[in-house]
Amino acid sequence: MSEAAAGRPFGEGPLSRASALVYTLLVVELSFLAAALPGLAGLVLLDRSAGNLPLAVACALPVGPALSAALYALHRRGRDLADLRPAAAFWRGYRANLGGVLKLWIPYLGWMAIVATTLANLGAAGVPGWWAALLAAVAVAATLWAAGALVITSLFAFRAADVARLAAYFLSRRPAVTLANACLLVVAGGVTLVATEAVTALLASVLVAALLWNARPVVADVEREFTAPAAAPPTGEI
Repeated sequence: MSEAAAGRPFGEGPLSRASALVYTLLVVELSFLAAALPGLAGLVLLDRSAGNLPLAVACALPVGPALSAALYALHRRGRDLADLRPAAAFWRGYRANLGGVLKLWIPYLGWMAIVATTLANLGAAGVPGWWAALLAAVAVAATLWAAGALVITSLFAFRAADVARLAAYFLSRRPAVTLANACLLVVAGGVTLVATEAVTALLASVLVAALLWNARPVVADVEREFTAPAAAPPTGEI
């Protein structure tokens, strides 16, 4: 054993850090599945038909708070193998963020239900093809906004209106983050189309970890520009 390895405290080696990460991802994945199970079961059982689109969107309601809790848990994950409690962090984040997430997630799902239903019935509506492309672009932009809003509301205590504005602001303020999230959206959509929603759900913790990794510049900007610094302790004697 090298002197560097011998002098390194337990739990700080690369194998220990990798083990801690894998353990955290597995526990967060199981917690996510437990929290989102009612909606995920409905999504898996529904046929992929245009008539089921509103039901599919309704089934996605529990997914938002579960994703938020996963973001919270992964952001606060510990590195000490003797002090890993990702499940406790997940459920703490779930309870703390449930109300704020639903204020954003429900309008997003409602808008997506309208867009999806319109796209599925373009032939009956007799609208031009460019309208379909415009609606698809709006749906992608709304999903990218929702991803940013989930990150912000999961990690910070802002009002829902402020979160909505910040998420829209950072779409253009941080184009590299927006592009990275768009690539992640393509991956998630491709997995869903090629396989099933169940496979995407089983990869949820990995996808959330990637979303959190992409959002590091946004998190840093929010911390620096939109949160008040902690009050400095008094230095003079009374």
